[in-house]
Amino acid sequence: MPAAASAASTGASSDVNADADARLTPGGPGYRRMSLALFLAGVATFALLYSTQALLPLISDEYRVSAGDASWTVAAATGGLALFVLPMSALSERFGRRTVMTASLAVAVGVGLLVPFAPSLGTLVVLRAVQGAALAGLPASATAYLAEEVRPKALVTAIGLFVAGNSVGGMSGRLITGWVAQEWGWRTAVGVIGAVAVLCAVAFRLLLPVPTHFTAGSLRPRVLLGTVRDHLSNPLLRRLYAIGALFMTVFGGAYTVIGYRLTQAPYGLPQGVIGSVFLVYLVGTVSASSAGRLVGRVGRRGALYLAGGTTAAGLLVTLATPLPLVLLGLVLITAGFFAGHAVASSAVGHTARHGRAQAAALYQSAYYIGSSVGSTVGATAFHAAGWKGTVAVGLLAMLGVGAITLLGTRAARSAAAGAGVRDRDLGGEPSGQVSP
Repeated sequence: MPAAASAASTGASSDVNADADARLTPGGPGYRRMSLALFLAGVATFALLYSTQALLPLISDEYRVSAGDASWTVAAATGGLALFVLPMSALSERFGRRTVMTASLAVAVGVGLLVPFAPSLGTLVVLRAVQGAALAGLPASATAYLAEEVRPKALVTAIGLFVAGNSVGGMSGRLITGWVAQEWGWRTAVGVIGAVAVLCAVAFRLLLPVPTHFTAGSLRPRVLLGTVRDHLSNPLLRRLYAIGALFMTVFGGAYTVIGYRLTQAPYGLPQGVIGSVFLVYLVGTVSASSAGRLVGRVGRRGALYLAGGTTAAGLLVTLATPLPLVLLGLVLITAGFFAGHAVASSAVGHTARHGRAQAAALYQSAYYIGSSVGSTVGATAFHAAGWKGTVAVGLLAMLGVGAITLLGTRAARSAAAGAGVRDRDLGGEPSGQVSP
């Protein structure tokens, strides 16, 4: 190599290393503030997104509607998020992650303060849809912000803290609303969640460091559509999107309907106790964090088979009448769901060769569409056939996961045989192309 070229190469390498050294790292300045800020953003996002889920029996009683109708207060929020997560990811590329996250939280919190005053179910559903659309700016931007501002070796830990905030928000939101609603009604309960979200949003804005590694992109629709088309033409990514949607169909359906079941005979549990059932989410936090080790032992497809089997087993156990068995079934459903979601979502990042933000946004879109479908179809099935109907919907979804994973297994074996290697990953790519 010529001396000039060598010097240039060395200089470029030094620039890259200096750039990497300037990023946030555990123990360094700004890292703790950033972690706390995104943790609080995750808490606010999921507390708002699912704020009505534990309250559906009370909403049904006040508006005199069925479980299926009341479930639209959940489905509208997750559906709004699903529809807007991709456009929000494009906006964050142009206007910045911090700006989009701040605007998203501000709008969602503002709508959240209006929700307690909804005069009718239709108005409530519309407000929830707007709230979900606004919240789409958080998952679309947070991961990209972390990837740009945190050193690569610390990225998994940083993302883990954001996901922990999601889990804590989803759990605490349902827990708080359950106990508050028991004493003062569902409107006060969602109002309290709105107030908590205001505090989280203010703290988020004050704590989050100003980004120093963001480079604005363009909003050219042709480029965005081309990237989306490339991802959707990839059979492996299509399978992963479908698996995420099907897992969330089970999870959304089970947790939307469980409140109705537990208020009925032979349980007759008060609203506060029903809200406490969502402490089961802690099991999901453990199973999601253990998914990496599971994949290391049995491969991605093996992990998905186990996650789907565990979820299906949990559905069957909940058919029993004794309350301890119902709770055990929820534990298995939760553990299986979070493990399957962790495996599928991480595989998307490994598979996408370009436009990873859009690939992740498409997965999140499918994921929340699954939540909306699960909430409405699961509740409708419960209204028609009781808990057995909801379980039947869930089992069909898990059969779908098994069938899609089996399809991936056969495609992978065929590809691996042609390449002369043994593949343990999901889909039809040889293991040299898709990280295990």
